[in-house]
Amino acid sequence: MRQIKYLFLIIIVSAAAIFAQNKDFELGADASIRFQQQSGNFNFSDPEALNIKVAVWGWVKYPGRYTVPVYTTVSDLLSYAGGPTDATNLDDLRLYRGSEEAGYQLINFSYGDVFSEKNLSGTRKIPKLEAGDILVVPGEPKIYAREKVSMWTSIFSGLISLTILIINIVK
Repeated sequence: MRQIKYLFLIIIVSAAAIFAQNKDFELGADASIRFQQQSGNFNFSDPEALNIKVAVWGWVKYPGRYTVPVYTTVSDLLSYAGGPTDATNLDDLRLYRGSEEAGYQLINFSYGDVFSEKNLSGTRKIPKLEAGDILVVPGEPKIYAREKVSMWTSIFSGLISLTILIINIVK
């Protein structure tokens, strides 16, 4: 009988170790991929054209600094960066443009505006990229049912293990 209790305890502790997941969320990266490049310098330059340096930061797959041709659009830049992650706030993309007299200028637009750029009018036009532009893709981590189940399974298995330990100590 005692061997069955210990076997049950080992199974519960093993299940807790398997299902317990510590999620560390970082800006712009998938925490479950350990060996993914988190950020860096990417070169998509065209030797036949003028190239500019821009940056993409936030909730994209590959944030970092990019060297791209001057004719690159915001949608191209998002594609180069691996696209937005599932935690991205697609209604609040931000383009920071530096100027010597005014500091940084902030241009807000949505992801839908990027892809319907031809249909936009007047003030809602997506600006062309210029050297030194910074595209910020905001977002926040989302918790899915899988993470909730693993958390509650860990708590439940820990309580069962503690109960079995107390029962064995009392006997």
